Amino acid sequence: MKKFRQGNMYKWEVLLLLWMAYLLNQGDRQVFNTVLPAIRDSLNLTDTSIGLIATIFNLAFAVAVPIGGWMGDRFSRKWVTTFSVLFFSVATMFTGLAGSFAMLILLRSIATGGGEALFGPSNYSLLAQYHTDTRARAMSIHQTAYYVGVILAGWIAGHIADRLGWQYSFYIFGATGIVWGILMAIRLKDKDGTGIIRTGSTAKNPDEEERKVGILDGFKAVFTTPTALMLTIGFSGLIFVITGFMTWVPAYLQEEFCQTQAEAGFNSMFWTYVAAFAGVLIAGSLSDRLALKAGRYRMYLQATGLVCGAVFLTFMGGNPSLAILYICFAGWGFFRAFFDANTYPVLYDVTPERLHASCASVMGMTGFAVGALAPLILGAIKQSMGSLSSTFPILAIIWAVCGVLMFAVAGIFYKRDHEKILQTENNR
Repeated sequence: MKKFRQGNMYKWEVLLLLWMAYLLNQGDRQVFNTVLPAIRDSLNLTDTSIGLIATIFNLAFAVAVPIGGWMGDRFSRKWVTTFSVLFFSVATMFTGLAGSFAMLILLRSIATGGGEALFGPSNYSLLAQYHTDTRARAMSIHQTAYYVGVILAGWIAGHIADRLGWQYSFYIFGATGIVWGILMAIRLKDKDGTGIIRTGSTAKNPDEEERKVGILDGFKAVFTTPTALMLTIGFSGLIFVITGFMTWVPAYLQEEFCQTQAEAGFNSMFWTYVAAFAGVLIAGSLSDRLALKAGRYRMYLQATGLVCGAVFLTFMGGNPSLAILYICFAGWGFFRAFFDANTYPVLYDVTPERLHASCASVMGMTGFAVGALAPLILGAIKQSMGSLSSTFPILAIIWAVCGVLMFAVAGIFYKRDHEKILQTENNR
């Protein structure tokens, strides 16, 4: 009984360790977005070239994430996750030393983007292994790290940049990540498929052959499963809009509403992600209850989030007042959390457990490859039209279409795909 209690408590320590790591992962991304105008002006760059830096970041992420998924299914998820945190934190620190467009591409786009790509698949898979009966709740709590991270990063990085210069924002956030990575190396433990906690990187699953996952196995599982494929398409639409929004909205507030870096970094994220914080907890709890009736309700919630979020994106266009803009930020954030809360529970419902990291990496690769285009496209539109506001209705259409398609696929294929996985797992 005592051993059970210790194990039951440790799964929440795992959540805390991974929560903070995810906060740093997302916070490091938002630092660049917050100080983007300062970097542009300091290095004499154009809006299009700044957008290209963000685009290459996402492309590097997309290229590297299948490798991260393969590593997560073949090797120690503890060490893959920890190495990722240490790597992208060091790259973030050195980004502060970048003095040219080429150095930003190397340190920000390639090194930081590639390092962060290794994090997600192992992070989510390890969390899911520890949380079985509390999976949606744990995933929802874990997702709040994203929201807290971008709010804090936007606010703190803006203050640091206003007082010390944009370079120090990267130094401080990178150093914090290195400290947390060391703590993860000490406290985080692996858990294999049998439920045995292991502290080293050499322990193996009793069925060693099951662990020998090919790098293409995740692609096959996702692209031959209609529900997983539709989830990936919806995720791609989600990431395209979010990436464009997070890259350019801080600059939009600085240029259109004359806000400082600290004000724009805070306001561009605070209203959105405080609402998302509430939304993800509500959606996670609601998802678990509705899933007792039928698993497809998880995807219905995601589709609802996209369609309702599209409404608020539409009203962001047309040069609204600052108060209306903040309301739209909040509404958009609240409903996008309905998708966030259910992404991995849906994926894991319809894909084999031994391929969870690989399948997550395929979804991530596809989503970020599509999302990589957003900063460049929006930067080019902004440079040619002089304003970002005209792009919001276009982003709304993307979400609305994805939402309608997800409603249809959930109703037709979800139950069949889930039952197929259950039958496969029972026959093993």
